Amino acid sequence: MAQLEHVFPYFLQYSPLGVLGVLLLAQLYYIYFVYGKLATYRVATYQQSVQPPVSIIICAHNEQENLKTFLPSVLNQHYPTFEIILVDDCSNDDTPWILKEFALTYPDKLRIVEIKEHIRLKNTKKFAVTMGIKAAKHEHLVFTDADCQPVGDNWLTEMAGAFSDDKEIILGYSPYFKTKGFLNKLIRFETSHTAMSYLAYALKKNAYMGVGRNLAYTRSLFFKGKGFNKHMHIKSGDDDLFVNHNATKDNVRIAIHPDSHVYSQPKTTWKSYYKQKARHAGASVLYKNRHKRTLASQLISSVLFYIILIICAALYPELWFVILAIYAVRLVSQFIVFSKIYRKLAVRDLLLWLPLLDLFYYFYICFNGILNRRKQQRSWK
Repeated sequence: MAQLEHVFPYFLQYSPLGVLGVLLLAQLYYIYFVYGKLATYRVATYQQSVQPPVSIIICAHNEQENLKTFLPSVLNQHYPTFEIILVDDCSNDDTPWILKEFALTYPDKLRIVEIKEHIRLKNTKKFAVTMGIKAAKHEHLVFTDADCQPVGDNWLTEMAGAFSDDKEIILGYSPYFKTKGFLNKLIRFETSHTAMSYLAYALKKNAYMGVGRNLAYTRSLFFKGKGFNKHMHIKSGDDDLFVNHNATKDNVRIAIHPDSHVYSQPKTTWKSYYKQKARHAGASVLYKNRHKRTLASQLISSVLFYIILIICAALYPELWFVILAIYAVRLVSQFIVFSKIYRKLAVRDLLLWLPLLDLFYYFYICFNGILNRRKQQRSWK
């Protein structure tokens, strides 16, 4: 500290601590006034609401094993009137044969839309989703993926029931299955963190995204908004960009009752997870400007908080107790708010890992986003 006194004026000597204090205030705002909205939200059930006829749309590309495992849980939902539109997008495994077997067992529920390979065209998931929507008989659409499993038989009742009061978009929640290893913890942490952000902003009437593993919207909204025309040139965004461009203050509702959850298969290697996050980063560049500013400030303030915290620890070792107190205030605030959210999102086991996962998450997401924000996407999903 004595060396700093000869270089900087007195009022500048502690400027990093002042910056750290400002960043702490920014973090407390997001924790209490954004995420806190979800923490204090009273989870509602929609099983007693009106149950409109529903079309469930699932797109599949080489999903033979996942369809065998997970499709029965969707077909056997306790719901009065629904159909499943299964879009087989150019599968070259046994997916077509498996679907034909299911169609024989469930002739009144399962309808198959088959997309053939074209020598001049490369299909995207958006094209498959569009074909599914065009084939749907009903106004209310619910979306999930071939590698997803509803938590129980009342999933559809919860998601479709949330359409009451003229809501057009229903944001569900889709956690990943719990397995061993740090990568699984990180994936589940990232998923819950993303969910509590988009769910909290939806509660604040500023919805900016949804996740296609558990999402619903009306057929008329899709065609009124001209489908995916605004972002058809990129492969991802069939879920988050659609919500970002079509959500209003009044047409969105969240459905996060425990019966509404849909579990999904997590990535099992760092390489596959990296590619998945790279694809997601590419879609965010087309968010509305106000959402890009909000999310950028949230991410940057979190990353800078850790960077400045480390710088202050190096510059002012004699003030370790002040620096530790600043970190503790943020961490304790996270524990207070996140504990309530984690109960709602079925990830309570991650709470003890919060200090490590939070640090790792922000730097990994930031690093991935910088490298992949402008990269061209090549994968189907």
